[in-house]
Amino acid sequence: MLNQNLKNHNIILASASPRRQAFFKDLELDFEIRLKPIKEEYPPRLRHFEITNYLAQLKALPFKEELLPEDILITSDTIVWHHNKALGKPENEDDAFSILKSLSDATHEVITSVCFTTTNYEKTLHDITKVTFKVLSDEEIKYYLKHYKPFDKAGAYGIQDWIGQIGVTKIDGSYFNVMGLPVHLVYKTLNAIANRS
Repeated sequence: MLNQNLKNHNIILASASPRRQAFFKDLELDFEIRLKPIKEEYPPRLRHFEITNYLAQLKALPFKEELLPEDILITSDTIVWHHNKALGKPENEDDAFSILKSLSDATHEVITSVCFTTTNYEKTLHDITKVTFKVLSDEEIKYYLKHYKPFDKAGAYGIQDWIGQIGVTKIDGSYFNVMGLPVHLVYKTLNAIANRS
């Protein structure tokens, strides 16, 4: 349905994330993947969704000069926000262990921002989901890190993995947002862009 509305547009997803790519396929969208390397750094004064908004917009910058009138570029960023600081992807196994230990028996926020860029339009939105973990034992954390190697994931876990199945006791908000994309907002915004043109 959405694909029909966007038949005069070219959707560009600038993400190497297999989860985000799968979401776009699930929406039955025709899209292409374009990747450009970027240093994911942000000013230390930024807090909470300001960080993901900034990074989603930063990821769009290298593409702006090459966009055509029919192009819609989509960039995105996800962080875990816990104890007033941003948790990105772990640096190594020890860091991943420390992150998961801090998330144990606590509630954190997963924040994803999505930036939509065309030749004459830019819109950035974000979504926040609260996730609560049970007490995770050291053995459970070590098992998860050994078998699932979640080192490419913000907060050192994937909610769709074993750790989410055995450890998450409560979710307040979008499950798909925790996986890396607030699909309902992407669908709504793409429809709005299609209706504008």
